[in-house]
Amino acid sequence: MDWGDEYSLNSFDLHCLLNSFPGDLEFKQIFSDIEEKIEQNATSIEHCIKEIQSEVNKQHPDVQLRTTTDCFEWLNNYSYNSSKSPSVPHGELIKFLKTMQDLLKNEQNQEEMILDLLWGLSCQSSISFPSTLSGTSFHFLSKTSLHSVEDHSSMDVKSIWDDIRLHLRRFLVKKLQSHNEINNSQQKILLKNQCIRRLLFLYPESEVIVKYQNIQDKLLANLLQNCFPSYSRESNLDIMVHGYQSAMLKLYSMIQEDFNTLHEILAPSSTVKFIKETYLNTVTEEMAKFLEKFCELLFKEKAVRVVKTSKSSSKHRGAVHALVTPECPQKARNFSLSLYELIFLSQLIKSFLNLEKNVQGLFEEMFLSLKMPQNTSGILETSSKEAMIGKPRANEASIPSEQLLPVKEATLLEFGWRSAFKEVSPSMAHCIMTAIEDFSTKILQQEQNERSSAISYTMNLVNVQQVWQGSHVIPEKDKPKKIAKFCSDIMEKLDTMLPLALACRDDSFQEIRANFVEACYKVATAVLARLQERGKEVPSKAPLRNLHTLLSTAVYVFQHFTRYDNLMKETTKKPIFLVPVQQYQEFINTLQFQVTDYCVRVCATSILQDAESHHWDNYKAFYEGERCSFSLQMWHYFCWALHHDLWTILPPKLAQEILAEVLEKSLGLLASRYARAHPSYKRTSQIRLDVTTILICTENMLWSVCTSVQKLLNPHEYIDDKIFKIHTHCNNLFTTLVILTSPLTELYKLFLLATGLVTNFRNGEFFQKGEETVRTFQHGIDDSASDSLKSFFNQPLYWFSGIAHFYPSFLRTPSAGGLTAEGQLKLLLSQPCCNWNLLLETLLHHDGLLLRILLKSSKCTFEEQVSDTEKNLNQGSSLIEAIFNVLYHCNFSPQTFGNVFVSYMEEEQLWDFLYNIPASTCMESEPEVMRYFRLALTDAVKDIVQQTISVMSPGRNQETNLNKHSVPECLLKNIPNEWNYIPEETKWKESSKGFTRLAAQAVSIVISKLPTVIACLPPPIKYFFFLSERKMSKNFVELKKAGLLVWNLIVIICRIFEDGNTVELLTGASLDRWCKEKLGLICVCLESIMREQSNPNQMTQKVIQSIEQQKPHWIERHLLKARKLSTECAFMTIEKSTTLEEGDIALELTEQKINTMVLDICHKPGGSEYLRQIYHIMRLNEEYLKEQLFSMNGSEEKPLPIRPLKMTLRSVEDQPSAFNPFHVYKVFSENMLDQSAIRKWNWNWSNLLPNYLGLDKMTFSALLKNRWEMRKNETLEEEEKAMVEHLKRICIVQNSSASDNIEE
Repeated sequence: MDWGDEYSLNSFDLHCLLNSFPGDLEFKQIFSDIEEKIEQNATSIEHCIKEIQSEVNKQHPDVQLRTTTDCFEWLNNYSYNSSKSPSVPHGELIKFLKTMQDLLKNEQNQEEMILDLLWGLSCQSSISFPSTLSGTSFHFLSKTSLHSVEDHSSMDVKSIWDDIRLHLRRFLVKKLQSHNEINNSQQKILLKNQCIRRLLFLYPESEVIVKYQNIQDKLLANLLQNCFPSYSRESNLDIMVHGYQSAMLKLYSMIQEDFNTLHEILAPSSTVKFIKETYLNTVTEEMAKFLEKFCELLFKEKAVRVVKTSKSSSKHRGAVHALVTPECPQKARNFSLSLYELIFLSQLIKSFLNLEKNVQGLFEEMFLSLKMPQNTSGILETSSKEAMIGKPRANEASIPSEQLLPVKEATLLEFGWRSAFKEVSPSMAHCIMTAIEDFSTKILQQEQNERSSAISYTMNLVNVQQVWQGSHVIPEKDKPKKIAKFCSDIMEKLDTMLPLALACRDDSFQEIRANFVEACYKVATAVLARLQERGKEVPSKAPLRNLHTLLSTAVYVFQHFTRYDNLMKETTKKPIFLVPVQQYQEFINTLQFQVTDYCVRVCATSILQDAESHHWDNYKAFYEGERCSFSLQMWHYFCWALHHDLWTILPPKLAQEILAEVLEKSLGLLASRYARAHPSYKRTSQIRLDVTTILICTENMLWSVCTSVQKLLNPHEYIDDKIFKIHTHCNNLFTTLVILTSPLTELYKLFLLATGLVTNFRNGEFFQKGEETVRTFQHGIDDSASDSLKSFFNQPLYWFSGIAHFYPSFLRTPSAGGLTAEGQLKLLLSQPCCNWNLLLETLLHHDGLLLRILLKSSKCTFEEQVSDTEKNLNQGSSLIEAIFNVLYHCNFSPQTFGNVFVSYMEEEQLWDFLYNIPASTCMESEPEVMRYFRLALTDAVKDIVQQTISVMSPGRNQETNLNKHSVPECLLKNIPNEWNYIPEETKWKESSKGFTRLAAQAVSIVISKLPTVIACLPPPIKYFFFLSERKMSKNFVELKKAGLLVWNLIVIICRIFEDGNTVELLTGASLDRWCKEKLGLICVCLESIMREQSNPNQMTQKVIQSIEQQKPHWIERHLLKARKLSTECAFMTIEKSTTLEEGDIALELTEQKINTMVLDICHKPGGSEYLRQIYHIMRLNEEYLKEQLFSMNGSEEKPLPIRPLKMTLRSVEDQPSAFNPFHVYKVFSENMLDQSAIRKWNWNWSNLLPNYLGLDKMTFSALLKNRWEMRKNETLEEEEKAMVEHLKRICIVQNSSASDNIEE
């Protein structure tokens, strides 16, 4: 709403868009709001220009400004001539200044009043108070000047004014010093900003900066004295490094604080100069002094004649130089550094690199539009070609607009900390290569000694720790879990030496980097040779597990040198470690092939060589046909042992690739062997049991090698065909089972159906199928099959559909509607690490079924674990926080957030809390979930609160100053009449803008911004409030007007206004009594608008009438617009859900949408930790969640009793248990494969066999030839003999003829 007499500029907070996912209607509202703000700003600027034109035309009759262009040109060309100013009588001026001087000397606490008065005179009456030193020239910007007096009296005026300034300066400096003791950083910045602005009003910028610099120098000196201990031979370098690192962090916080204080007051060049001289030069100087002492003690015993130069000038403060006599050349200053000392220096340099990076990032915000070249000595250099735009000063003459561009050389930030290391850098360059070679050789020799003395050849392993930060963090799926200890020790020490190479910016560090790189090459070659040597020991001396360790270790080294290369590219712009990276990549590929090939060869030549079990000619049943082959059981153990080792050692992605390849190739081997088996009658059932066992084991293993639901159910859609080949082998095995073990009569019916004949065996009659007859078998069964039969037979999961009737599994074919919640959970927890996309997909599955179970159980945790420690309670509480924040940002699935938390609110009966959300944690009984709703809505209305408080501040200052800093009558009477000063009290009383208008403006801000706030809210929370409103609207009449969401936003705003602590936290402004009272009245107005009270109080009525008079029905229109925006998202969600069939909502969330939501969550503060926390709780409570999901299967949900969750967030993978074959056997025999039950399975051959009408005739003939009935000298009944002879005559003879033709 536009208030015409205001000059305030309106802005739109684009940051709120980052947390939202606006639709078309929301975007329309947001752009409309931005357009409205632009129009209001244009109107305000236009109004201001018109008043300037009027004032100029009044005071300068000879100048007539008719257009905006005329106004700008006049302002740019205006140069005030002080000689034309009317003089102020000397007596009046002296009297006014002496009255001020007496008040300051004789009365207490008058400084604030005097400062406000001087500022008011400067702003209102355009009085220019000089800020330069006495005796210098002055610049005048106004029609009157303090120094428009006779020359003989000027010194008296200056002396009195200087005395007043000195008194005020002492007062402000004392306040500045006291502000440093404030803990609240935001409040400290605001108060220091105010003090410095007032000092700049009284004194020149150079003097103010020097004075403030002296204050900060004392603070910095105390910090450095406490954290920068002096060096001696007895010093503990580890303790000293810790002290320096702590000091650097505190130093940066001081720099950041002063940057935020000064960058809005001073010109960029002045801010840069202050930071450089106060902090960067000082810390460089202290480090130079320390290193000077450090070097002296190190080469004290050497006879080196060194003449120290005098300290550098203040202009080049901090540089330490030394002159070397001709008899002692510079290279003689080199001295030996131990590894311990090199690591110490490296850690110091690392602290400076971090400080440099942080300060550079801080100043890049200010110099965003300037291209800042990096020089050899620091962060930013002095550029003669580019300059910074300084902020205009109040006492500078106006300059034309074309001259406002950069015209002078800018002094940019220069951090010369590297100069402090110049004296020690030659020694570092000389010793770094030797030190690296020495420690790497020592570690490799130690590893060799341990290997020689050890009984076992098993390698010592260590867990991989997170080394890199920021953009260099390795994704969890590519991160090795365990590596060889000797390699970890070597790379850990290389990491500590890396900062020495990364510091290279000039010649002093070039040699260090070159030597470091050369040493790394040697280390990489030595480690690679050792890994290759250990690889040759497998399998003759060392176990297969060593190959996994070597592969994981090679990946670890490869990733390290890749990161080194990327870090150094930032300065070298070319690859440095190209050769070792390529060598390790080739070695990784070789090892991966070696692991896979060895595993497959073990399966082929050892595990699957089972003479007793695979004696197919034996006419005696194998264990009465109730047991599968021994080799298959051993194959199953081998696969799970391999699974265990891969999962606990290798990077997850690589582990899955290897396991999938081994499974695929071993299945191919099994499919080939069983297709060639020619069993006797007694061994036919063993074929059926063996193949069934293979399929069940494969099904159980598939969950671990598939990384997504789509890859599990639709492997043919992916380029990687390993999973598809696994399904193909399973289909081939199932074909072998069907053709080889099905009853002869059923198989013969299939044959006759394929040839177009159906036989009635009882009557011995044949009949023709007429028009439905297909081609005879001589032309091939596959030629007679329809396309539908072919496609059905070629489905990847066809083999599983054949055993699904007997074997309960969570695996489902795509036609069955995808995975169940149990299947999603099993797939997620079968992965070697937390798969973010799969985790989110599992959480959103079935409208957040798993999350609803976790929420119920988390409540049970609070109630039943009262005696637990506070830590456990906090962890339990954080589960609700994690679930809330994850679902809050799932913009493509708003219904999950709504359904999960509406269900939770219903169960916990929290609707009363939702109707009246508090603005702070003042309510002890506030449910935890309500706290997160409150925080979400509070963050949404923060911009409204800030603008409202900013509107109230001028009124607060005008009214409170009447009592707080009232100007004494004696001082008012002595203000020269020529200045035409009007006291603030008079202006406030005469102003047409009373509190009614101020309150109307504040209420208008709140109401006008509500639609945009709702448009920027994420869809999940809007959908939640829509669902909640339908449950609550019957009880609360107020909701009918604007809706539950709008109501809660208004309530939150009112509660914030009533709570001064929350206002201070959000805006940094402390509320006084006046402001609290007026904000309370605004709250009454807002609540009255929402509740539609029939008899509002008089003040409320005035405020609402004031708004309605300017724009009738304006409030009602904005509330309706806000309500429409709050429900539009919900209607779209409901409409989309109704168009989908049951179970299809989860399928609607494509991989792209899931990935988008995961990225959005992880980019929010704490997002990835929330996901990880939920994942670990699910893994800890896997069995409990399975029980709950199993109990919910069926038409009626009968959940089991809720029990407390295991809330310990210790990673399950941190300490994996050793592989236990007995546990695998138990799972195999009890949960997976009941062999005696499989024998009794009643196979429905009449349904299975017709699916093989599309089978290739060569395959059918080959398998048919291996049936037991085809063996010689088998005892058959007459009908069976007839069928066999018919099949032999047609199938086998035809096949032989075809083979002969091929040979010819």
